[in-house]
This record gives sequence, structure tokens and C-alpha cells, in this order.
Amino acid sequence: MTGFAQQTRWGATLLAPDRTHFRLWAPDASQVMLEAEQHAPQAMNAQGDGWHEVVAPLGAGTQYRFRVSADLAVPDPASRLQAGDVHDASVVVDPCAYAWRHADWRGRPWHEVVLYELHAGAMGGFAGVQAALPRLHDLGVTAIELMPINDHPGSRNWGYDGVLPYAPDTTLGTPDELKSLIDAAHGMGLMVFLDVVYNHFGPDGAYLHAYAKSFFDEGIHTPWGAAIDFKKPPVRDFFEDNALFWLNEYRFDGLRFDAVHAIAEADWLDVLAARIRREIPDRHVHLVLENERNGARHLKPSGDFDAQWNDDGHNILHPLLTGEREGYYEDFAESGAEKLATVLSEGFLFQGQVSGHLGAPRGEPSAHLPPTAFVLFLQNHDQVGNRAFGERLPALTDHATLEAAAALLLLSPQIPMLFMGEEWGATAPFLFFTDHNAELAPLVTAGRRKEFAKFAVFQDPATRERIPDPNAEATFHASIPDPAEATRPPHDGILALHRRLLAIRHARIVPHLPGARALGAQAIGEKAVLARWRLGDGSTLAIATNLGADPVPCDAAGAPLFESRAGALAEGRLPARCTVALMARPGQDGAA
Repeated sequence: MTGFAQQTRWGATLLAPDRTHFRLWAPDASQVMLEAEQHAPQAMNAQGDGWHEVVAPLGAGTQYRFRVSADLAVPDPASRLQAGDVHDASVVVDPCAYAWRHADWRGRPWHEVVLYELHAGAMGGFAGVQAALPRLHDLGVTAIELMPINDHPGSRNWGYDGVLPYAPDTTLGTPDELKSLIDAAHGMGLMVFLDVVYNHFGPDGAYLHAYAKSFFDEGIHTPWGAAIDFKKPPVRDFFEDNALFWLNEYRFDGLRFDAVHAIAEADWLDVLAARIRREIPDRHVHLVLENERNGARHLKPSGDFDAQWNDDGHNILHPLLTGEREGYYEDFAESGAEKLATVLSEGFLFQGQVSGHLGAPRGEPSAHLPPTAFVLFLQNHDQVGNRAFGERLPALTDHATLEAAAALLLLSPQIPMLFMGEEWGATAPFLFFTDHNAELAPLVTAGRRKEFAKFAVFQDPATRERIPDPNAEATFHASIPDPAEATRPPHDGILALHRRLLAIRHARIVPHLPGARALGAQAIGEKAVLARWRLGDGSTLAIATNLGADPVPCDAAGAPLFESRAGALAEGRLPARCTVALMARPGQDGAA
């Protein structure tokens, strides 16, 4: 039997079949008792600096809690499994019980990544995702990315309300089912990434506030309350061990770190990444940031993170496709082609200049970074689900324009990401859904509707009342895409296009991405851009994209890799709603 276990400084560690070490940081508790089913309570030993621990004659499957005061017994904050929901008992787990079939998997290099973001619950849990792996493999995806799976309150949630970051939520499946999913993916040559949330805990079940108040810094406030205090060593231990836990014990191939701009101690990110690189030197492990700060310093080659989600790229492309300008799009809607050219050649749009929307400078210079330092996307859970009605792009723009944008996305040297169902133009929305208790549910519903009051279309309270209730079960079910759509027109054609584009990417572009650099990009029309990159073998990739309604002059050179329309550049003009990709061998394009 081949199993993997990550040593953690918090929580329950199985030492032998009938012996477990329990450890908790509870600086506000004078005494902590271990309470386990069918066993007498046992006092834990105070070790100093707020730590309490004990070794008890308990084995895998034992349900337990920590009593931190006379009237409060809590689940383990580092619980590997819950007996029920976030308020219930934790369960001792034997992490080595699962026999891995592909224990020697070492991953794939970053430049081969084509990401597919998904919500496991909306695909039938871990078992449902595993069943979908063959079609994702056939699509040309090389990595699936799971939205957060840590234990959250209720049976439905995006995952960002999690409070037990070591415990896979039981509504999605068992720990062994999650391992089976990852194992099966590795057997097909697919990587698996996980979205982790280290900037906050959810509003229900975060018991750390009761016995470890110094886990948080009351002097720094975030949208979720007091900031997590990463100056404290036990706090850093908790999250560093968690990252290594997912990568080692579950064999995830990469992590996406949610909204790290909400972590006050930005230097800790580099400490975390350096530790991961140091402790896992023999596998391809990929680390990706979501960071409103556009912190180029964290990214390779100067940092240890592989890439950042390129929200700037999305925020430029979305107004070009839809004409929307409100909210944060106000920073991106004007001169969209020029801004898209900047993103394609330099990565970030905001590299230190003032954001009108934020009223403050944002970003760091990024032109020196390789194109693979940026994850580009047209849709993701946020950009779809944070719309009031969760509309996907096919409901917001025309078919031909969206196909042209898809070609840019999937053939660009930046790392592409699809959102579940995007590959066939799914018609199901992706809505914001939760399953909160009777006290929180109405507050979340009211808050959700209030968020949109500043938008012109939602000025009328009656219109806001039409926004789906996040806590209604129907809201979750409406968000489940139907793969059967992909067999019917026009969805079958959209799927065929995505397969074709990814086949071109893997055959003609991916092998030459190491060493690639941008040669520049320029606007060639109001909604049209021509971008060029020197690939690692010396050849030049050119992509001309016109998202507008009129043809534009275009003098791109090279042999066609892809054309939205056959002979698109025959007359030296790029047709409306069209993308062309061309490849020139070294010395044939005249570029420096």
C-alpha cells in the first residue's frame, strides 16, 4: 500500500492504529480537554505559548472535539474530516489508507498548462468530476482547477465561506473519493489544482475567534472583519502546513491562492512559496496568485510563483465583447484596443498608475515577465457568478465575436483558462449560491441584492427583488451546466472549435513556449489588435484579433495556423469578428 501523509503542527496525527497525537493552539484557554466518543474526557498538556497537546489511545474513525471552556467544545480547526457539518465533531483520519495507483506521478511543466476551472458540487461531487475526466482530456485540457472544497456551512456553497481548511466538505465526497479523482486524473496525464482561501474565514463556524483571538489582528480590517494575523508563527504554521497538506497528502499539482491582496503581510506569500519549493523539489508544483495589487515581484523569475490570474486582461476583453462599462469596467472600457495591446505585450495593464475606480495606484511593472506568467480567461466563477443573474458570455455577445475571442484566448502564449461549460457555450447561468442558517440567510440575501443598487439597471427595488436568492436550493440547481447540450447545435460546433484550437496550441505553440517573449502589440482598429511573440525556437507567433463590426487593415506575416474565416487576410484586411494566428520561421518575419 502506497499512501502519503503530511506532518502538520496543528490537529490530529495518527501515530499507530490505536494511538493519535492531538495538538491545538488555544492561547485564550486556561485548559483544553480532549473529548472523544466512548472515551472519558482527557486533559491536554499545556506546552507554553498557547499550545496544548496529548497522545491518546484513539484510532482512525474516532470522533472528537476540543473543550476550550466549560460551555464550549469545538471541532478541530485542522480537522481532516468532519462527522457532519462545520459545527459537528471532527474525525481522526488515516491519510495512508488510500492506495495510490499512480504514486510516481511527477506532474507536467507549467508551459503545458491549459486550465479548466470547475465547481465540484455543480458537477456531481468528486465522483462526478472523475467521471468527466475523459471528456476534459479529449477537449485538450491539461489541468482542472477545483473551486475551494474546504468544509463550509450547509450543503451548497462556492467554497469561499469555508472555516475548516484541511477538511474536504462531505457534501462533495469522502477524502478517498477526492484522492481517487486526483489519482485518476494523473493516470490520464491531467493535473489537478485547488483554489485555497487564506485571507479570511467564513461567517459561520469559525471558532478560532473564541479561544485564539490573537489569530486575528483587530487593527486591520478586511471585508470579512479583522484580518488574519500572519505575523504570528502559529498562524503561519497553520496555513503553510495546509498548503503542503494538499500538495503532499492529496497530491494536488498546484494551488491558486485567493485574493492575496487581502493578506496584509505580503512578504509571507514569498516565505510560503519558498518553503513549498524547498520541501517539494522533485515534482512539478504550480503556484498561482489572484492579486489585485498586480505584484510582479512575486512571479518567476524574481519570485517563486508561476503566474497570476490576469484580471486586467479579462476586464479589457469583457467591455470589448459586451459594451458594459459600469463598476470596475470603468477603468478598462475606454481605448480598449490599446489597452488589450498592452496586456498582450506586457501582461498587466495597471503597472503603478492610478486606478480611477479604486482612487489609488495599482500594480508593478510587468513587461519583463514571460507571457506564461499570466493566466488569461474570458470567464471564471467570479466574472460570471458575481453578475446579478449569472449570465455567461453567450447571453451577452454574438456567436462570431465570441469565437474570435476564444481563438485569441486559446492561442495566446499566456496560460489559458476555461470555466466549466464554456467549451460548448453552456446556457445555464452560474449564480451565487449558499446554504446558510436561518439567522444568516436573510442577511446574505439582502446584502446580495444591495450590492447591485449602484448599477443603473437595478435602481428599481422591484428589479433587485428579481435577483435570485443565494440560499434557495433552486439557485444552485440552476447553476449546473448540462453536458448533453454539447451534442446539439450550435453547441457541438462551439465544442469542435475549442477542440481544434487546443489541438493547434498543443502541437504548434506549447512546445516552443519556454523562452518565449513578447515582441510588441498595437491597436489596428477600434476593437482590433495585432500582437507578436518570439517563441523559444526563434519562430514568431502573430495573432490578429478584430472584435469589432468592421474590417481593419492588417499586415501580419507568416503561415496561417488558424483563421476564423478561410483566406481572412487575402486582401490585407482583417474581417469583422475574426481572429487569425500565423507562424513565421526564424528570419522570415523581419522582427528583431
